[in-house]
Amino acid sequence: MSRYLIYALISMSFAGLTSVIAKTGIKNVSGDAGLAIRTVTVFIIIWLNTILFQHTKDFKKFELHDIAFLILSGITTSLSWIFYYKSIKLGEVSTVALIDKGSILITLLLSYIILHEEITLKTLLGGLFVIIGLLILSIK
Repeated sequence: MSRYLIYALISMSFAGLTSVIAKTGIKNVSGDAGLAIRTVTVFIIIWLNTILFQHTKDFKKFELHDIAFLILSGITTSLSWIFYYKSIKLGEVSTVALIDKGSILITLLLSYIILHEEITLKTLLGGLFVIIGLLILSIK
């Protein structure tokens, strides 16, 4: 199994834990307050990881273009997290998480348009199943 698949599976596992743990943590506070604590924790862990594995030397390789896109990514991540936490505060985590994963459809489209990544039959079928799943979830 390729290393990127192993990392993706580990990421998936932690992402699954994240939503349930977060919902438990914001039981008595607003989603925004909970997200503030989570974000500080993420900040500390990411910097420790960067320093521990000596990736700080990569900072000199950044070009303005790279930094601009990473800032845009940080903005979109922040907005995603803000609305995700508002949503899990009000709704069921299982439903919110499934709807949130519908973002894969946006990712597939943009990766094709912007990054010129190939969309295969397998990818299209997977996207179709995500759409079907989202439609099933939206039925009351």
